[in-house]
Parts: sequence; C-alpha cells; structure tokens
Amino acid sequence: MAATVAVALFSSLLLSAVVNSAEDFSAAFNLRDKSPIGGLCAYLIEPSGFPCSEHATQTKDGYILGLQRVSSPSVVLQQRGPPVLLIHGLFMAGDAWFMNSPNQSLGFILANRGFDVWVGNVRGTHWSHGHVSLSEKDKEFWDWSWQELALYDLGEMIRFIYSVTDSKVFVVGHSQGTIMSLAAFTQPDISGMVASAALLCPISYLEHVTSRFVLRLVHMHLDEVIMTMGIHELNFKSNLGTQVMDMMCDGHLDCDDMLSAITGKNCCFNSSRIDFYLEFEPHPTSSKNLHHLFQMIRKGTFAMYDYGMWKNLKYYSHIKPPIFDLASIPSSLPIWMGYGGNDALADVADVQHTLKELPSKPDLLYLEDYGHIDFLLSVNAKEDVYDSMLAFFSSQLGTFSSY
Repeated sequence: MAATVAVALFSSLLLSAVVNSAEDFSAAFNLRDKSPIGGLCAYLIEPSGFPCSEHATQTKDGYILGLQRVSSPSVVLQQRGPPVLLIHGLFMAGDAWFMNSPNQSLGFILANRGFDVWVGNVRGTHWSHGHVSLSEKDKEFWDWSWQELALYDLGEMIRFIYSVTDSKVFVVGHSQGTIMSLAAFTQPDISGMVASAALLCPISYLEHVTSRFVLRLVHMHLDEVIMTMGIHELNFKSNLGTQVMDMMCDGHLDCDDMLSAITGKNCCFNSSRIDFYLEFEPHPTSSKNLHHLFQMIRKGTFAMYDYGMWKNLKYYSHIKPPIFDLASIPSSLPIWMGYGGNDALADVADVQHTLKELPSKPDLLYLEDYGHIDFLLSVNAKEDVYDSMLAFFSSQLGTFSSY
C-alpha cells in the first residue's frame, strides 16, 4: 500500500499540488467531490458576463463529450470570428482556461478578440457526459489512454465544430492537449479540418523529463502496480484519493514545494487563487493513461500504447506499437509553440526533438523563467504568452484579419 500511495505524486501535474502542507492538502481535496450543478457555462463562464452554450457530441467508441461555446458580450452571433478549440491537460478539464480574471484567462481573451471559442472536455472529466452504455463504475469505461483521447475525442471535437461552423478550426492545447494534438495531426482526416495550432508546453517525447518526483514513480514502476491492483480510475477527489494525499504528505514525502518538484519552478503562478482552483481541479483520468505516459518516459518514443508483444500482434499486427510519425503532419499546417526553461515536464531537449521531426518550422516563443503551469495561469500570461499567440493567429486569419 505504501508503494501505491506514491503514485498520487503524479497528480501534482494538477493545480492541486500547489499547497504547502499536509493540512492544506486535506482541506483542499475536501472542497468538493463532484462537479457543480448547472454545467461549466452556468458555473464559471456566464457569471463573468460571457454568453455560453452547452453542447455534446459522441465519439465512435460511445463516449459523450461535453463542449462549451463562448463568445464576447459585445459580439452578436452573426459577427462570430473563426472557431478555436481549447484542449486541456492531464487531470484538468475545460475550466482550466477560465480560472483567472477575464483579462488574464485565455478563454476569455480569445472571446473578447472575436474568436468563436469552443471548450473541449475529454472523456472521464466532470464536464463530459459519460458513455452510451457504460457506467463510470465499469472498468471498461476507463480502458483508454491519450491515444484514444487524440484519435477519438479530439478528432470528434474537431469534426463537430467543423460541421457546425463550416470552417476549419484553430486548435490550442496545453501539456497533454499537445500530445493529443500532435498525434491527431498525423491523421489526414483530422489535420484537414485544422486551420492552425498553438501548443503550450508541447510534448511528444518525454525522454528528458527532469521532475524528480515523476522520475521516482517511473523507476518504481508504480503505474504497473496500480494496473495490477485493478485500479482503473485515478480520481484524487474521491474519499480514497483524499486519504492517499494526506497519507503521502504525512511523513512519507516532503510536500512543501511539490509543484516545483513536479512541474518545474513556476515564476508567475497566481497563488492567491489556490482555493478557487481547487474547487475544480483535479479531474479524473484513467490508470491506463498514466501507464502510457510512463511508457513514453521509459522508452523515449512517441508511440501508441504498448500492450506487450502478443497483444501488440493482436491489436497492431506488429510486436511493437506503431509510432506517431511527426513527419506525416502536413508541412502546410501552421504551428506556434510556447515553452519554458523551467519546465520539468516539457523539457527543452524534448521540445527540440519534436522540432527536428516536424516537416515545417513552427513559430516559437521561449521563456527562460516559465514553468509548466505558468503558460496556463501566470498573472503575466497575456503579455508574456498570449499576445504572441494572438499575433500568430492574426497572421493566419485571412478574411478574418479584422480580428
């Protein structure tokens, strides 16, 4: 049990890791154990004065995904600009793009600039809506990794938005959202519906992760322990999850600066809003997803889920899982990337590996003092990050150049 407890360290990728003691963990994780009534629009976006509507679409493997559509209070429906889809990171959901004030949060900033903002929520998160036949209590419900999130969830979101708006989609991803995006863009049927992409903390390779806590978990093979124990859902806001976090910080590990230990030192994180962030984060994910990410760290590959030789033969007709070939992403697809020198998860060496394999040269923004969370929640993100992203999008807009 003590070994399993350590697995919860990886949840520090969430904002829930931004606390200073075991007592803080206990209080934070008991703020709420279920999503609020009324949906993301009613609970977080509309109170800030932004028009928002709830939507749903179904993946080909039966998951029902929730999306929100957001516009500026000053933009009428007929004046909506091009659609942009926001894809969140691990243990997060669409709420992550609206956590700070309207002049600091990317979702609000894009809406105010006239974009038709669509907010994605992958399977298993609170703002998605389950499955056509499976319950969240069924182990089969959690039988997926970021591979399915890329090829099924992201692919379906893009198709849905494309069909509703009759326009190619601008895609913005953070962390796991960039893994999903890069994998999805290798598929011509998906990339053909994408106008351009902006990737925050881009990840396709994880070989050079420097997070000492994450590396400790990887070396202990604790992801495999979880799978062997039959734990299919990772939910750190459950009663068990709360107990695990308290146990972990009560004599097992130093939790004084866990966020920096996991994600890298964040220069500009808005720590005054921690209690508010923890009303939403963390969201659940699957144990299989964690296992897939750890496979990437161990093997240094950007590949599909490795089932082992015999199951690989069954699923892929090869003894090794197929790679996602970054060279197959269309060279005509414009890409912008923002990455930081203090990011212990999207390491600079791994970003450079990704850049070498891409057939085009993305526009780049490098911030030496930025960590993994700064790109999402820095108090200075608009000036440091989003203005550069918006300038890139503006250069791609064509007939929407007035935005």
